Amino acid sequence: MDSTRQRPPATGARDGRGTAEQDAGQDAELFWERHYRARRSWDARVNPLLAETVAPLRPGAALDLGCGAGGDAIWLARQGWHVTAVDISATAVGRVRERARDLGVADRVVTEQHDLGRSFPAGAFDLVSAQYFHTPFPLLRNRVLRTAAEALRPGGLLLIVDHGSTAPWSWNQDPGTHHPTPAEISAELALDPARWPVLRADMPSRRATGPAGESGTVIDHILLVQRAGGTE
Repeated sequence: MDSTRQRPPATGARDGRGTAEQDAGQDAELFWERHYRARRSWDARVNPLLAETVAPLRPGAALDLGCGAGGDAIWLARQGWHVTAVDISATAVGRVRERARDLGVADRVVTEQHDLGRSFPAGAFDLVSAQYFHTPFPLLRNRVLRTAAEALRPGGLLLIVDHGSTAPWSWNQDPGTHHPTPAEISAELALDPARWPVLRADMPSRRATGPAGESGTVIDHILLVQRAGGTE
C-alpha cells in the first residue's frame, strides 16, 4: 500500500449511545469511499519500511490495518504471508480482493471491512502493520493499536510507521501539525515493556513519490515492538 491510503476508522459506541461518534464513523466511511472510488490507479507499491522490516522474517499470518489500495497486502502475500487486509472503505477491500485474484494470490489474502474504532478482525498474527494510520476524523488510535499488540502471537511484531513530516501531496497541509515522535507514540500506547519490548524507534528521512508522480523528502517515525515469548 502507499502512504496516500491513510484509512480513518472513527470512534463509535458499541451500545447505541454516542450519536455524534456514530455520525463521525459514517462521515469517515463516506469520505474514504469517495476517495477510493475516485482513485484512477490501483497498482500500489509496498511501503519501503515494511519491506525492510519483513525481509528477514519467515512468512506467517499478517494483519494490514488500513489496507487502502492494497500495495502492502499484495506484496506480503507474494512473499508467502497469509494476510488479513482491512479497511473502512468497501470499495478499497473489494478492489484489493479483485487484485489478489488477478495476481494469483487470492488464497493468501482475506479482506474485511472494519471501522476499527468499533470492530477488530479476529485471529492471532505474527505481524501487524499500521502504515500511516492517520485520519482527519476522531479515532481512539491508541486503543486500536493496543488491541493490535494483544492480537500478536508470541514473537510477533507490531510495526507502526507514521508521518514525521508533511508531504507535498498530503491531505493535511496544516503547518501547525504535530507529528508525535516514536517515544511519544510508545508512551501513549503504554505497553508493558516486559511483554512488548521496543526493537526499533527512530526517525529516518527518505525520498518519496506521491500519487501523481511528484517527489519530495519525507520523514518517517518508526516504532517496532515485539510480543515477548518467541523468537524473531
